Amino acid sequence: MTDPRKKTELESLFRSGKISRRAFMQGVSALGLSAAFANTVISDVQAATPKQGGRARLGLGHGGTTDSLDPATFEDGYMLTLGYALRNHLTEIDENGKLIGELAESWEASDDATEWVFNLRQGVEFHNGKTMDADDIVASINHHRGEESKSAAKPIVAPITDIKADGKNRVIVTLEGGNADFPLLMSDYHLAIMPAKDGKADWQSGVGTGGYTLENFEPGVRSSGKKFANYWKEGKAHFDEVVILSIKDLNAKQSALATGDIDMMDRPDLKTAGLLKRNPQLELEQTTGTRHYTFPMRTDMKPFDDNNVRMALKHGVDRELLVKTILKGYGSVGNDHPIAPSNPYYDASIEQRTYDPDKAKFYLKQAGLSSLSVDLSAADSAFSGAVDAAVLYKEQASKAGIDINVVREPNDGYWSNVWMKKAWCACYWGGRPTEDWMFTTAYAADAEWNDTYWKHERFNKLLLEGRSELDTKKRGEIYSEMQTIVRDEGGVVIPMFAAYVWVRDKKVAHGPNIASNWDMDGCKMLERWWFA
Repeated sequence: MTDPRKKTELESLFRSGKISRRAFMQGVSALGLSAAFANTVISDVQAATPKQGGRARLGLGHGGTTDSLDPATFEDGYMLTLGYALRNHLTEIDENGKLIGELAESWEASDDATEWVFNLRQGVEFHNGKTMDADDIVASINHHRGEESKSAAKPIVAPITDIKADGKNRVIVTLEGGNADFPLLMSDYHLAIMPAKDGKADWQSGVGTGGYTLENFEPGVRSSGKKFANYWKEGKAHFDEVVILSIKDLNAKQSALATGDIDMMDRPDLKTAGLLKRNPQLELEQTTGTRHYTFPMRTDMKPFDDNNVRMALKHGVDRELLVKTILKGYGSVGNDHPIAPSNPYYDASIEQRTYDPDKAKFYLKQAGLSSLSVDLSAADSAFSGAVDAAVLYKEQASKAGIDINVVREPNDGYWSNVWMKKAWCACYWGGRPTEDWMFTTAYAADAEWNDTYWKHERFNKLLLEGRSELDTKKRGEIYSEMQTIVRDEGGVVIPMFAAYVWVRDKKVAHGPNIASNWDMDGCKMLERWWFA
């Protein structure tokens, strides 16, 4: 009988590359192991070894005709994915969820974290042949600064009082207040590094230092790129060519994968996930992180300017049923604030809000109402199943005397014409890895993406305090209070946190670890994955 410990040890040595295939086969023979076992292990190892080549076709359920190569305007996963293929950032979140340097090789801070020095990698080349230097970093960050800036990253860079080159390979950033998270903020997908041209960032050309050069860009339709021969990252960007398709129709996207017209896709219809799992050629995968689905209300518009109305709507939704019905169990209930259990200062002691029509009626009465009639705009480009979720919400809220009129909006142009325009709509957030980042991006009074138009004096005071607080216990107390304020006074209903779910053809392979900060390996599948 084979000693299971020796079998495990032999397999481990081969998988880690410590013995050759020949030595592995000799060990298999000596232990009397089956050929099936040997072939399975060898196939797994071969698939896990990155290979160069092939034309990867990716289908994504978003993208719009108003999309632009300007990273300041990126607002969904389509441009995020294309942006990562073309460009790099100062820092990045790796496959293990760790912050590492990208174009910055290292960094250090002053004692009060108000000054940061980034030491740049040397010899990194742009697609146009220019060598990346500190001037490119300064121009790229400044692209999002200034009074005229409309960048979604403006709140992130607003605390910068000065940024300057110190020679060709060092950048010094001075902040108005200490920020222990600043290097992590530099990984934000808007803050892509572009070549400087006459002191300004050249975004129009699509030139970057990323793994692929831009060949074609049809907003809302199709983009393509070719492997950059001089890419500085070893062992990354394995495909010879990449194609990104915007396929908003779920059935069309899944059919394209099933027929081999694309090789991988995001956000499958979870109602048919079981069928996808049974297809022997496909692999359905998921990761959990900070992604959440929301229903933001514009607090500057009636009736949502009354917190009693907002609280009534928060008690009028059955979160458990939405997770079960819309996410098919691929997620967890939300508590009307955007901080996920994976965040460092998530407060699990805050009472979980539940479906309670009687409490909803109570808050309506507090607002001087016996009933309420409101429009809720939704489209599946907001998130997969958004329209169904809105319809379910309508049914649930009706028991509290709330009449929700579900407005089915067109998928195309949803983010430009509906989100932050209509009084109440469906939305999704990939979330952010730190509390300050998430709150700054979407809840600060002056945030470009404050989609509830919410302004809360105490919250904004705490936001500044938490950002500069180096004591972790005090920081935790601050972020706990902020979570409670958003939950009880904010303008957003957050019923569920959704797992990232995607499907790939089994001929597409990836490493053992997958980042969960965005869809499909942090939206860096084109850099990190390969054909087996």
